[in-house]
Amino acid sequence: MNKFFTLAVLLSFSLLVCCSGCATKKYVNQGFKNVDDNLESIENSVEANQTRINENERVIKDHEGKIISLSDETRAALSKIESVEKIAMGKLLYQVTLDNDAVKFELGAAQLQDEAMLVLDEVVGKLIQDNKNVFIEIQGHTDSSGEEEYNNQLGMKRAEAVRRYLSQKGIPLHRMSTISFGETKPVADNSTVEGRKQNRRVVMLILE
Repeated sequence: MNKFFTLAVLLSFSLLVCCSGCATKKYVNQGFKNVDDNLESIENSVEANQTRINENERVIKDHEGKIISLSDETRAALSKIESVEKIAMGKLLYQVTLDNDAVKFELGAAQLQDEAMLVLDEVVGKLIQDNKNVFIEIQGHTDSSGEEEYNNQLGMKRAEAVRRYLSQKGIPLHRMSTISFGETKPVADNSTVEGRKQNRRVVMLILE
């Protein structure tokens, strides 16, 4: 009977050890699984945060671009406001337009042609003859062929070309100002070749 009892005790102990080992292994495996799940959760969180950071950087760059663009638009608006103020302060004596018939600006060009120089010579002659204390606003215009910013720059180049020529003929620089309206003030249809030629022009306002 003692032998049977001893054998039963040993068998029970063996089963207890095996079960305990199985439970421990199961617990360890569950622990590893929890760690893996936590790591995956952390990785997902990091990835989500990086996505938000990238999106914030994109938004900031967009805002910076808008601020720069707004700055350019503001400068252009201020120039136009100054132009209006000068006209309001002075009496408009007359207006001279160098358009297709007189100046013939080529597409994308700001060089004065001989015809334009002849017209400007007449303007200078009249100003000297009248001998009045005048101010000249020189406005540059383009057709709509190019990009808006390019046309703004081109309009200014055309206005500056006229101002330089008048200065060479003796008109003081401080009595002249230039402004570009680019493509924003067409006088003809930009969908036709003839219309685009007419829109490539310079307008001079003679103010007293």
